[in-house]
Amino acid sequence: MISAQGYADAVRPVLDRLVDASADGIGAAADLITTSLRAGGVLQAFGAGHSEAFAAELVARAGGLVPTNRLSLHDLVLHGDAPRDVLADPKLERDPAVAHQLYALAAPQPRDVFVVASQSGINGSVVELAALVTGRGHPLIAVTSVAHTARVAPRHPSGRRLADLADVVLDNGAPYGDALLPLEGGGAVCAVSSVTAALLAQLLTAEVVRRFHQAGEVPPIYLSANVPGGDEHNHALESRYAGRLRRTA
Repeated sequence: MISAQGYADAVRPVLDRLVDASADGIGAAADLITTSLRAGGVLQAFGAGHSEAFAAELVARAGGLVPTNRLSLHDLVLHGDAPRDVLADPKLERDPAVAHQLYALAAPQPRDVFVVASQSGINGSVVELAALVTGRGHPLIAVTSVAHTARVAPRHPSGRRLADLADVVLDNGAPYGDALLPLEGGGAVCAVSSVTAALLAQLLTAEVVRRFHQAGEVPPIYLSANVPGGDEHNHALESRYAGRLRRTA
């Protein structure tokens, strides 16, 4: 039966399986992120389409890591010189050339680490960015649906998928097609990848903070800007990364 309760009942075991299955990958990814941040690096997060939600979950939010940047297709207009109507193309994320523009606009330092999220892991901008990042020597963590990416043909000219290029692959646990509840006449409704991606982002954050604490160090963590002293606390931490963190409305 399709209902709110039906979705909630279906999501719970997906989340439980994700926590159990991702433990080793989360640990490996947290090691890469912690090493980068302790060396003064920044976590660069990218996701196109609804995978933008994963990047948003990691970047510039209360209780999250300060040295983070969210890369977005909107950067082409906000930070680059692309005309606004370029964003009207629903297939923009399939263009490999976009990745080079995004990387140049981010201006990452060699010590920065990248996390790239994509449900399918096959589109041109995603795969090209992954290839560019690894080619420049950055550690790369991929968040993708293993079940989905294995069933679809890559759209990148190289024939590779996001998962083929990453140092660590985190399976978001979403099924092929993303939607979780089957319909009687075929198809399915109620996607789950944004829910599992949010969980993965917070699991990563927790493990990175744990590693800082184990080393006897204070992790750079945001306070909510909507509590007294939040702005002052956050600005003081952001000043350590002057010119390297982009914050927009």
